[in-house]
Amino acid sequence: MAYSNKIRETYLEQLKGIQDAGIFKQERFIHSSQAADIEVEFPTGSSLKKVINMCANNYLGLSSHPDVVKAAHEGLDSRGYGMSSVRFICGTQDIHRELENKVTEFLGTEDTILFPSCMDANAGVFEAILTDEDVMISDRLVHASIIDGMRLCGALHDTFKHSNMDHLEKKLQLHADKRLKVVITDGVFSMDGDTAKLDEMVDLCEKYDAMLFVDDSHSSGFIGTTGRGTHEKCGVMGKIDIITTTFGKALGGASGGCVSGRKEIVEMCRQKARPYLFSNTIAPVVVSGVLKVLDILLANTERRDKLEKLTEYWRKGLTEAGFVLKDGDTPIVPVMLFNAKLAQDFSKDLYDEGIYAIGFFFPVVPNGAARIRTQISAGHEIHHLDKALAAFIKVGKKYDILGKSKQEIIAAYGL
Repeated sequence: MAYSNKIRETYLEQLKGIQDAGIFKQERFIHSSQAADIEVEFPTGSSLKKVINMCANNYLGLSSHPDVVKAAHEGLDSRGYGMSSVRFICGTQDIHRELENKVTEFLGTEDTILFPSCMDANAGVFEAILTDEDVMISDRLVHASIIDGMRLCGALHDTFKHSNMDHLEKKLQLHADKRLKVVITDGVFSMDGDTAKLDEMVDLCEKYDAMLFVDDSHSSGFIGTTGRGTHEKCGVMGKIDIITTTFGKALGGASGGCVSGRKEIVEMCRQKARPYLFSNTIAPVVVSGVLKVLDILLANTERRDKLEKLTEYWRKGLTEAGFVLKDGDTPIVPVMLFNAKLAQDFSKDLYDEGIYAIGFFFPVVPNGAARIRTQISAGHEIHHLDKALAAFIKVGKKYDILGKSKQEIIAAYGL
């Protein structure tokens, strides 16, 4: 079928509308390994610029750690480049089960199953364990991959107001007649940086005989006193029925994810989860790298402790400078700007000052909630944060937002 001019014009018109609104997403190309200091080509074709990376999910600074890179090389040499198969045919090596066992130990669960990504884990788990006799009750701010996974499932879907336990209880009461009920939440919400009230949620799930699902992608490795995640922070280890998480953030930063939790649920995923059954296995080189990451984390908490201190320093500096921040105590620190074009312009000015931090706006965040989402890494040092803070203050003065309230910023720039 010919790709007609009419079809082309339809898309070009949509793209022009995005560009005219000043919210066009442009790719930026990193010409170095992932670290606190990186070299970036932006816009395409421009000279490389050395900048401080303030927006990576590299929370523990392990993406380019020499021991992890070495382990990946050893995995490549000993187990090859790829499996060329799904798990249940001929895509499972001994190291895949070794990683599953180590993740189970680290998270304090009963069993674990690997997926090509956490997005695949979220896409597969609900359909594998629920039917149209069941109900999914999710926090209204859960990650997009969870929403996509729920869409693939035939169970009824309902929501509760963000972190509102009274509203959640009403929904559990409303759906008391369902065969199975699963409450669904992020551990740390990736856009806002706040933590789910897992202790209260566990109590409600026990009271109403419901399961609890937690996506801990922005928590595993650094939240909690030993970095196990939000279930450790909230004192409910062993009480979460389903945990999904990624190896693409703090746990090495490459790719891959998992479902970890009750043995029966993990086995149902092994039997029925479509991304597990129909996607290639995680590459051996990645498995070997993640195994080394877990060895590093099990040895001591030095990196998560450093990350915690840097996060406190960064949040304090931004607050004293007069920025509007989202409340929280995680390494995700959103600087609220509310206007999408302002977020884009602010980000570009930061880049000119040598700071790499991206503007977020609809549909990544709700309309009127545009922001610069900053993320701290154990790879940062105080001098990185001091330079970044100076740049934020300089750009903040340019747009006259320092010390201004949400209402004042919206009055000046609109939603």
